[in-house]
Amino acid sequence: MNHNFLQTTSTLLALTSVTFIWSSLPARAENTNFTAVNEANSANNVIINQPESINTNTDNSPSTFTNETIQPQTVQTPSNIESQEVAQTFAPGRATRSGASYIGVGGNIGITGNTRVGESSFSVISKIGLTRNLSVRPAALVGDNTVFLVPLTVDFPQENLETTQLRVAPYIGGGVAISTGRDSTVGALITGGVDVPLSSQITATGGVNVSFIDETDVGISVGVGYNF
Repeated sequence: MNHNFLQTTSTLLALTSVTFIWSSLPARAENTNFTAVNEANSANNVIINQPESINTNTDNSPSTFTNETIQPQTVQTPSNIESQEVAQTFAPGRATRSGASYIGVGGNIGITGNTRVGESSFSVISKIGLTRNLSVRPAALVGDNTVFLVPLTVDFPQENLETTQLRVAPYIGGGVAISTGRDSTVGALITGGVDVPLSSQITATGGVNVSFIDETDVGISVGVGYNF
């Protein structure tokens, strides 16, 4: 009987031990998982709450800056544009289509008339370019009764002559003829002729002048001018 009691008691103890061990395994696994989750959350909190490092080192070297010079812009008004256009087109002493401006000397061959235009005389000639197409050509026919000629002419482009290989630039215009003396008078003037550039500094010229002072006077003027 005692043997059976001991055997039964041993069996119960064994079953109790197995049951206790079996029931304790899930609790340990749950505790282990809970601990692992807590550790992971703690690590995430550390990463999230960790402040980002701020780079306070700034490169203030001159090479990091670009110096840009801002040029002021000039606003052109219509009056400024008009003034520039006038300055570009009207310039006394400029060259025209026929060539450079010049001043020189020559002679007048009188054909008909009672003034210096119709009589032979020494002359001072000039051409002063005003625009690309226009010039004024003051001249003085020196003598007893000096005559001043002030014509405004239209200058034409230079053309090459095949026979002489010279460049010829015609001009034509009109103005006034002023006769000096006791009976100083002013009359109309018609003129026309050609300029012949001989070099970069010398221009030959020839033309016909017709004045209407007291009567019709006609003369032929020839001369050589120095370009300026």
